[in-house]
Amino acid sequence: MQLVYQTNNLFDAHLVKHALEDAGIPAFVFGESLLGAGGELPLFGLLRVCVPDAAKPEADDIVAALGLDAAAGGPICDDEQAPGFLPA
Repeated sequence: MQLVYQTNNLFDAHLVKHALEDAGIPAFVFGESLLGAGGELPLFGLLRVCVPDAAKPEADDIVAALGLDAAAGGPICDDEQAPGFLPA
């Protein structure tokens, strides 16, 4: 199995999995059952989408075409000078 995508977001992991399966590539999401766990588990990087070794080159192209990492990291806002907290 080869890693093609790693995320902290369950929705993105399944979006990648379904896109790969639509292209005929078997995909598996690992770490999904660990999301509710605590203790000594790491907080990030638990979700990994993996494919069979032979499908990795095609899977990499499909994941790149989804553009999930190109999204803006901040909140959606039309105003460049968005106000902070306002007094009540």
